[in-house]
Amino acid sequence: MAVTLEQAQKVGYTCLKALLRFAFMVANNLVAIPSYVLYLIVLQPLRILDSKSFWYIEGVLFKWLLAMVASWGWWAGYTVVEWGDDVKAVSEDEAMVLVNHQATGDVCTLMMCLQDKGTVVRQMMWLMDHIFKYTNFGIVSLIHGDFFIRQGRTHRDQQLVLLKDHLEKYYRSRNRKWIVLFPEGGFLRKRRETSQAFAKKNNLPFLKHVTLPRLGATQVILKTLVAPQENGTPSGGDAVRKESKSKGLQWVIDTTIAYPKAEPIDIQTWILGYRQPTVTHVHYRIFPVKDVPAEPEALSNWLYQRFIEKEDLLTHFYETGAFPPPQGQTKAISREMTLSNLWLIAIQSFAFLSGGMWYCLFQYLYHCLF
Repeated sequence: MAVTLEQAQKVGYTCLKALLRFAFMVANNLVAIPSYVLYLIVLQPLRILDSKSFWYIEGVLFKWLLAMVASWGWWAGYTVVEWGDDVKAVSEDEAMVLVNHQATGDVCTLMMCLQDKGTVVRQMMWLMDHIFKYTNFGIVSLIHGDFFIRQGRTHRDQQLVLLKDHLEKYYRSRNRKWIVLFPEGGFLRKRRETSQAFAKKNNLPFLKHVTLPRLGATQVILKTLVAPQENGTPSGGDAVRKESKSKGLQWVIDTTIAYPKAEPIDIQTWILGYRQPTVTHVHYRIFPVKDVPAEPEALSNWLYQRFIEKEDLLTHFYETGAFPPPQGQTKAISREMTLSNLWLIAIQSFAFLSGGMWYCLFQYLYHCLF
């Protein structure tokens, strides 16, 4: 089939746009990430004198970095519509966020849709696969105090011990509020077959749009971060005892991400922008942590039930293009998430101005020394 001139022009335009977007992303990383690191190096005396103020500033810079990532998708027309409970109502409380995992773009989607949720982004901790430690954003996540978890049965017990130690050391000392994890332990396309085989063997529901979650990290987080008065659990680790003002973990936010036609956005698409503008749909359901069981078997059943509900939500979405209404209501209400282009431009400008400032400073020091 012959290619028309119009089709060739469209392909050429898409390739040129992708190339320019990639060049901008590289430049953005080259100025923003080193600037983040250098600002925090300069502020080390403040960390010693007033660690609370230091981590506040770090959090603001971290939020701006995530906003830059969000801007790559926002300016390509990758927007978000939100459904279910309004999580802004609990943005100042401590919460654990459980998310289904389909592709690398899930993280970018969360970076975008949480930008307008108050202080959440600058005070959140991420649990992510250890491979992300070796990406361009790895140094930022290491400084921020995110946890990189190594997957696989042989590493599981050791990783859970390390996670508990990490939470006790960093979660409250850096005033974290939300902790985000993907309990499926990997992408849907990679784990679905194994999950379905496990479900068949153990007489569990057959799931197509999600996989059965793993219990370990969720259990450690609840045991470590839930205050003694909640859930009938013992004291939530040394971190709770050290910070008496903390109410501990108060909410579990069950978050379900749905892409039109079940076609997830990956990081390459987010960066290059070659897909047509796409609306990603995010559904939230908030549970008080006191309603979450503490015993392993009961917690496992509770967590399985959340992902069975996700399956139902996604099945309904793929059939109708919308999430179902909450129980007892006749209509589901959606909210279009928005970002300010002026704010995004201001943040990007600050990044490039910072890069220029550090470059000039190092040039000046080089000439003074040599």
